[in-house]
Amino acid sequence: MERAETAATAAQLLFPPGSEVAGCAIGSAPPPFPLEAAAVAGAVPNRQAEFAAGRAAARAALDALGLPAAAVPVGASRAPCWPPGITGSITHTDGVALAVLAPAKQCAGLGLDAEPDAPFPDDLLPSVTRPEERRWLAGRPDPARAARLMFCAKEAAYKCQFPQSQSLIGFDAIQIAIDIPNRLLIARFMIAVPPFAEGALLRGRFGRAAGLWLAGFSLPARQGPGSAGNA
Repeated sequence: MERAETAATAAQLLFPPGSEVAGCAIGSAPPPFPLEAAAVAGAVPNRQAEFAAGRAAARAALDALGLPAAAVPVGASRAPCWPPGITGSITHTDGVALAVLAPAKQCAGLGLDAEPDAPFPDDLLPSVTRPEERRWLAGRPDPARAARLMFCAKEAAYKCQFPQSQSLIGFDAIQIAIDIPNRLLIARFMIAVPPFAEGALLRGRFGRAAGLWLAGFSLPARQGPGSAGNA
């Protein structure tokens, strides 16, 4: 099985029924649609290849939902602009791009992130974690790899909350709790980020496949932002 397909199959398990995950190997995607390409017209070739693969993965997920191919341009916030009635998330790293999509009537937000299954740099840890998170990491058998998972989870939680808050928040705004045996994630807002109150939770899952950590959060449309996730 192709590496991108392996990663997509594993990421599919992180999201509720009705969501669709698809993957694309970076460097193998067709050119993005003209409406999309303007966003990376001046970018270096590697960034253009990542972008094209992310859009190809998004269109494959649209197809899996039974929807026609559509442009996914970049909005003013630099986030993807999804077709009407759709919510989603894109990630790309280490040669693989993944996208998860779902009907907006089912999910008010989705967050997917992938990171290489490799140690996280010690010098960057204080800038992306809270003191209590670092204490938890220090007790893990392999703190640097656990830190990579925590970073992956924070990125996924940020993507999940953004469609509702439209807020650029720092890494200290969310506290991540990781249930290793059950592969569960909880993201707690440490400050109010309207419409999310201080203490509000996002629930997610994590996995590991194709040499990657994978983290996914979803915000069900039927619930308010104070309590959400895919338990």
